[in-house]
Amino acid sequence: MADFTIRPAAPDDAAAVVALSATVHPYLVRGTANTRRTIAQPPPGEDWAAFVAEIGGDLVGWVAAYRKVRTAEPGFGQISLLQVHPAARRRGIGDALFEAAAGHLRAAGIRRVAATVQPEVLSFARRRGFEPTRELRYSVLDLTTFTPADHPPASLPEHRRRTGPTGEPEGHPDGDAGLRLVPLRETTAEALYAADVAAATDEPGDAPPQPPSPAAWRYDVWDNPDLDHDLSVAAVRGAEIVSFSLLVRDGARVWSDMTATAPAHRGRGLARRVKVEALRRAAAAGVTDAYTANDESNAPMLAVNTRLGYRPVATQYSCVADL
Repeated sequence: MADFTIRPAAPDDAAAVVALSATVHPYLVRGTANTRRTIAQPPPGEDWAAFVAEIGGDLVGWVAAYRKVRTAEPGFGQISLLQVHPAARRRGIGDALFEAAAGHLRAAGIRRVAATVQPEVLSFARRRGFEPTRELRYSVLDLTTFTPADHPPASLPEHRRRTGPTGEPEGHPDGDAGLRLVPLRETTAEALYAADVAAATDEPGDAPPQPPSPAAWRYDVWDNPDLDHDLSVAAVRGAEIVSFSLLVRDGARVWSDMTATAPAHRGRGLARRVKVEALRRAAAAGVTDAYTANDESNAPMLAVNTRLGYRPVATQYSCVADL
C-alpha cells in the first residue's frame, strides 16, 4: 500500500509548494502570493488544475496541468513543474502525480502536451512518451556586484546613438527621438498587452503562437501579484511601449519573466537597455540575485545576458508527447 496520498491542491498549500520548488528547482523564482491566487482562482480559459502529494501531512510533491492559451494548436496542454522532494522519491509519487495531471488534461480534451524536464529525469519522461524538442538555459546574475559598463539614462536623446557589434549605428538617425525608459507603473495594461502580442509572434515554442485573450493575459501578466511594477521597465514613445523587461520578485530574488522588443523596433539595442535599467533598479532595491531562462536558439537574448554577466546554472529540456 502506498504511504502517500494525492489530492487537489488547496490555497493553504501555497507556502509549502514554494518551499518545495526552492528545493527541487532553486533557480526558479516562485512567490507565495501568486501561487495562492492561482490555486484559489485559476486562470480563465485554461482548464487549470494542480495536485499535491503528502506523506504524514507533509507536502512532498506537486504538479500543475493546463490548456496552453498562447498557441494556435487546439488541444495542446502543459504538465508543469512535476516535482517530488528528494527525500520522498522512489515511492511512485512521480507516477501518481503524472497520472493525475494527464487524466485531468485528457478529460479536458487535451491530446498533445508539453513538459519542461530536468536532464536527470529525462528517462522518466521518455517512458511516458515524451521526446525533447528544445534545450533551455537557466542563468543567474549576482546583483551585488552588478556594474554594467554602460548605464543608460532614463531619457535617450536623439544624438545618443548606440553602435552594434560591428560598429555600425543601431537604428535610424532619429530612432531614439522621444524614447523614454519608465517603470511599468507609469504605463497601462493595454499598452503592455499590445507590446507583448507584437513581440511574441516569433517566440520559440512547441506549437504555433497565438495571442492570449486580453482577460487571460491580464491574469497571467499584469495582475500577477509577484510582478514588480516598480522594477519592471518599458521603453515608450508617446503612449506606445516598444520594448519591455518584466521582473517577478520574491524577497531578494527576481525572475526575468520576459524581455522583448516589438519587431519594428529591433536591431537598436532596446532589449539590453530596458533589461539593464530593470536590473539596476532591482539592485538598488536590495535584490541580490536575478534569474532568467532562454531557449538555446534565442541567440540575441543569450548574447545580451552573456554581456551582462549572467552565468548558466541549469539546463532543462522542453519535451512533447501525445496523451
